[in-house]
Amino acid sequence: MFSRITGSIVERSEATVVLDVGGLAYEIVLPPCVAEKIPRLHGERVTLEIHPAFSLDGNSGRFTFFGFTNPIEREFFEALTTVGSIGPKTAARAFSEPMGRIAQAIDAGDYGFLVKLPGIGQQKARDIVAKLQGKVTKFLLIRDAEPRSAEAIPDFGEEALAVLLQLQYKRSEAEAMISETLKSKPDIHDAETLLAEVYRRQHRRAEAS
Repeated sequence: MFSRITGSIVERSEATVVLDVGGLAYEIVLPPCVAEKIPRLHGERVTLEIHPAFSLDGNSGRFTFFGFTNPIEREFFEALTTVGSIGPKTAARAFSEPMGRIAQAIDAGDYGFLVKLPGIGQQKARDIVAKLQGKVTKFLLIRDAEPRSAEAIPDFGEEALAVLLQLQYKRSEAEAMISETLKSKPDIHDAETLLAEVYRRQHRRAEAS
């Protein structure tokens, strides 16, 4: 089983990223605080540390891959799953706040903070502190996501976005296509020209693949 993956983004949602690796597409689940650090641009290459988790559903089983930007993030995730009442899916949901802040709450026994994390109630908060308090020092230094600069889409960009959404493109994919195109062609000033350039870029990409 692999522990690291490098590939090009082909799909991106709030909670997952699909990476193309040599013609194979891998869906990676991203904890919320990790997702904030991952680019949204179609075609951008990223490297993720992977934690595979196997689950049974009736008579069949499947692997779910959880992704992280560095081995320390993955180690914190794995530490959380050593708590008996916390499975991988619950751990991923719980990382809705910066990992360093969660580690600080565990170290301080801050139950009020922990119970506000998705999927973590009073009992699980007590279990986490009992298991991990005093063992999370290195995780206190995990860096938060860099604040994203607010890039306002011009009015004609909103027009182009509406067209792409009508054509059944996902919002995150459409926004990434528009942003990428405007960065490479800052002289575009109308929706028709923008959509034509988006098409040309997608066509060139398809021919190259």
